[in-house]
Amino acid sequence: MNKLSIILPVLNEAALIGVALQALQAIRQRGGELVVVDGGSSDDTVQLATALADRVVVAGAGRAQQMNRGAELASGEMLLFLHLDSELPEGAMEFIEQLCGSTANHWGWFDVRLSHPGFAYRVIARFMNLRARLSRVCTGDQALFLSRPLFEQVGGFPELPLMEDVAMSKRLRQLSTPVVCKQPIIASTRRWEERGMLRTVLLMWKLRLLYFFGVSPERLVTLYYPE
Repeated sequence: MNKLSIILPVLNEAALIGVALQALQAIRQRGGELVVVDGGSSDDTVQLATALADRVVVAGAGRAQQMNRGAELASGEMLLFLHLDSELPEGAMEFIEQLCGSTANHWGWFDVRLSHPGFAYRVIARFMNLRARLSRVCTGDQALFLSRPLFEQVGGFPELPLMEDVAMSKRLRQLSTPVVCKQPIIASTRRWEERGMLRTVLLMWKLRLLYFFGVSPERLVTLYYPE
């Protein structure tokens, strides 16, 4: 298999980063690479990550910029973009190897399972997975992976303040059909619980609808992060 680089954009994650990177050491020991890209943390995120990753770098603020910088520094021919609070399923490397290891234009994502055990969260995850498969558009929670040649062909992530994952998927689906791993990634619901589950769902639907109708990401980010 071509070498896999996992790129993790982070910001002020000192409370979580040690445990999260420890969980990825098995992949690192098998030849995978961990690249942590900090967006300007004011806590000890960078210091805590240094011993547990192959590369740790500070980039400009904004997830798209961080992921593009990580891809630039990564040495792997396969790139996987992972949220720090998401947990890859066992066998993730094998899945990518089987479906993408010998082909330059493959890309895809993982089905998602939300960390909260409640029924409502299970329903939300089911709809997230269905929407992604029907639209061929994934979200950052689903851990987009793709080959480096394909990443370079589309010019990396559009450097938008929001919806960069949606815009990237739309670029990629014009070039090839995605593959989806049925073994789910476990995505944290910590921010859903902080904001309120129903409020978060309605906000995300609203943002996606506005984006579909042409509202700029610069405007959408003010709704997502109100002052």
